[in-house]
Amino acid sequence: MGHAFDQQYWDDIWSGERAGAMGSSDPNPHLRREVAALRPGSALDAGCGAGAEAIWLASAGWTVTAADIAAEALALGELRAEAAGLAGKVHWVRADLAAWEPDLRYDLVTTHYAHPAMPQLEFYRRISSWVAPGGTLLVVGHAHDHHHEDDQPPAEASATAAAITALLDPDVWKVETAVELDRTTRGPRGRTASLHDVIVRAARKEEL
Repeated sequence: MGHAFDQQYWDDIWSGERAGAMGSSDPNPHLRREVAALRPGSALDAGCGAGAEAIWLASAGWTVTAADIAAEALALGELRAEAAGLAGKVHWVRADLAAWEPDLRYDLVTTHYAHPAMPQLEFYRRISSWVAPGGTLLVVGHAHDHHHEDDQPPAEASATAAAITALLDPDVWKVETAVELDRTTRGPRGRTASLHDVIVRAARKEEL
């Protein structure tokens, strides 16, 4: 592992040359597909970055908390929300997700490629505890591609659908999506990138 995914790392990323592309990205297409049938309620975007997903959720009627460790990302998210006519519709929280504890449980907890300074699967286990009974967990992450090691995120920032679903007690959760998919994105100056995504959506059962 060449670095820790800590506050200094993410502050540097969001202050560097990648920030422009990251801060202008569209909402993740997996999010739009996976939550389309859900009734809007309270939502947490864990590791929200510049807020594309949080802003989309707010526009769809969700009451959104967006948490990230990088102040620059949150500031950019606030500007994007204002530009979208959604100022005040997202609650932005600077938080180290390896230590932060929300003061409520959410109808939807989602994360998109977030890598806090803790093991990836432990992060997913941690955020799953923030889902309210009857609520939904949606994880979109990097699926490690052993055939293209040089172009992929490091293994410690990746996971498989099987490993994520293994975290979810079947007495508590109903897994509704567990797939790994390839997709191509188009970035600045028309450059394309291939992503190998893992998507897990699970519904927390109502408490008896």
